[in-house]
Amino acid sequence: MLAALVPSPWRAALRHVIDSQAFAALGAKVEAVGDVLPPRPLIFAALAATPPRGVKVVLLGQDPYPTPGHANGLAFSVSPGVKLPASLRNLLAGVSADVGCPKPVSGDLTPWAKQGVLLLNTALTVSAGQANSHKAFGWSVVTDAVLRHVAALPERVVFLCLGAQARELVRPLANGHPVLEYPHPSPLSRVRFVDKAREGRPFTRINELLTEAGRAPVDWALTPSS
Repeated sequence: MLAALVPSPWRAALRHVIDSQAFAALGAKVEAVGDVLPPRPLIFAALAATPPRGVKVVLLGQDPYPTPGHANGLAFSVSPGVKLPASLRNLLAGVSADVGCPKPVSGDLTPWAKQGVLLLNTALTVSAGQANSHKAFGWSVVTDAVLRHVAALPERVVFLCLGAQARELVRPLANGHPVLEYPHPSPLSRVRFVDKAREGRPFTRINELLTEAGRAPVDWALTPSS
């Protein structure tokens, strides 16, 4: 079941993973969970939205939102019309503090994904109401393979790690690509994240690094509120 959900643009890059016993074991664990989030068709939504050759930025989070109706398969993102979770509000506040864009009306980060921002979590599923509950399911077999493939691309890719879990995963895999490390924008570190974003300007820096490498910058502005 899980193998069938991997989007076709990524299947060749992940074939060795899809055919592995570790992936089969991961799929069995996910199938055994009745309240898995995001909904199963959206588990690999981040890969579906950003094909391998289009990746310019990897924004790495922790795991999907555990509140039903929030997780849509893109790290930190929610679907249009969904109230912004605290960590997403904080992330967007950091973006605004950096680049000066207005507060968006929607927390749907699909526009970023379509520009080459791979919105990946270190674990792609979670049980409803239980944050980080699938950390030990074995998702690293997938996320490691995705990151290794991206890091092997000839074009520059910028990694933005939000939180220790993301940082620990990326550091040994970045293969010389730039890595920016910032606090997770959770409610517990909101002021720290926004202040760091205002001072360090990570989103501006990402665009500078992309431009230096001859790649198009990312338009971080989303649809503004009225």
